[in-house]
Amino acid sequence: MVQNALFKICGVLAFVGTTLASEKPNIIFAMVDDLGKEWIKCYGAENIATPHIDQLGKTGMRFDNVYSMPQCTPTRATLLTGQYPFRHGWVNHWDVPRWGRGCHFDPKKNPSIARVMKSAGYNTCIAGKWQINDFRIQPKILNELGFDDYAMWTGFEAGNKPSGKRYWNPYIFTKEGSKTHEGKFGPDLCNEFILDFIGKQKKDTPFFVYYPMILTHGPLTTTPHKPKASKAEQFPAMVEYMDHLMGQIIKKLDDTGLRENTIVIWTTDNGTGGNSNILNGRRVRGAKGKTLENGSCEPFIANCPGLVPQGVTTDALSDFTDLLPTFAELAGAKLPEGLTLDGKSIAPVILGKAKDGPRKWIMAMGGGSATYDKNGRVINIRKYRDRVIRDKRYKLYIENDRSSAKLVDLEDDPDELINRINDPKLAKIKTRLEAIEKTFPAEDTSPRYTPLAPQAWDHVQKNPGRQPGLTGLPSNAPKKKRGKN
Repeated sequence: MVQNALFKICGVLAFVGTTLASEKPNIIFAMVDDLGKEWIKCYGAENIATPHIDQLGKTGMRFDNVYSMPQCTPTRATLLTGQYPFRHGWVNHWDVPRWGRGCHFDPKKNPSIARVMKSAGYNTCIAGKWQINDFRIQPKILNELGFDDYAMWTGFEAGNKPSGKRYWNPYIFTKEGSKTHEGKFGPDLCNEFILDFIGKQKKDTPFFVYYPMILTHGPLTTTPHKPKASKAEQFPAMVEYMDHLMGQIIKKLDDTGLRENTIVIWTTDNGTGGNSNILNGRRVRGAKGKTLENGSCEPFIANCPGLVPQGVTTDALSDFTDLLPTFAELAGAKLPEGLTLDGKSIAPVILGKAKDGPRKWIMAMGGGSATYDKNGRVINIRKYRDRVIRDKRYKLYIENDRSSAKLVDLEDDPDELINRINDPKLAKIKTRLEAIEKTFPAEDTSPRYTPLAPQAWDHVQKNPGRQPGLTGLPSNAPKKKRGKN
């Protein structure tokens, strides 16, 4: 009888395990625009309240070593493709709606994370900021890239002044076209769109939400909860309101009974742009566009009560190339064929099946505006862009002539002020990190696209073409005050 009972128990456990394994998780990937760890309370920030993000960290998994790229465009193309900027080509920023020149994120030449999720049977949605296609010219582009539904700030469209507004009286693009929403707050409209999308979902069909949030990028603005905030109060208010919007998303998941099977990943696209705050007792300046840790090492939280371990902090290494293969593994989707992917799945870490990830190093590169060649094709400003490579402790800065310029011990020197490049004690570490750099192509790829037709608003630079010379190293050193004459 004992043996029969054991067989029955094992049978029930096997059935439950099969059921759980076969139920694909919903995934919400929320990415704030321009915000570093120094503004998130659970990472050690002071003078700010982020209770909903803190709760996600407390009841989920908080990552300490995740790299984005240093600026908007390189980061977004990296997460969409699972490739580093030197491979997908968007090393620099190119504001497509504003600058044009036929450049666009071409669905025929690039993989797309949303198409991967669609292939696994997911309903897909996006709301927020895009900027790598012009919706005036390509009104169906988001569908072509795998998104079923969308509500997007268009980005500033050259020649269309109302499109410059993303906050109050925002200019939003949906399937019905683009228009100004008088008296509305853009982040609210995008959040409400996602809440509505979640409310329409059924438990027998998984869904994927990509939420590239409009907040907290400039310009500074008042928010619905602090309409009279002074200039000094506006950025903290923007951070707080972003947190409020995430709280609404979590509440909707709770109310619809979808919370237990929805993996929420919250992160940011690069460091803060210009504002500073106290982080773990030291003042940290925003370093958007720089390969400093406060420009590229972002807050990253995974949460799902039914799937992700609670109260865990991990030092596992990861960067944004890992998102596509991670989501593919979670969804049971096949990876795109015929393409080289740089990312590695961290799904086992997120699900608590592995204590550490597959990576021994991570990399960040890119930023600044692109240029164009004599034929008008958008290209990177440099043949080989400077970059950083790091493990869990040491970080190597590579210049754009491929020379090793700086070696930092992040454990002893979190502000990255001491260059240990000539320290004989770290010679083996330097050699090991340099060996990784030698595996990269000698020349970075430029954006892959078939040019669109010329437009009247196409940007004209005074001196287009690649720039010579070294970039110079970014620094967290205090700025020197000018002396009196």
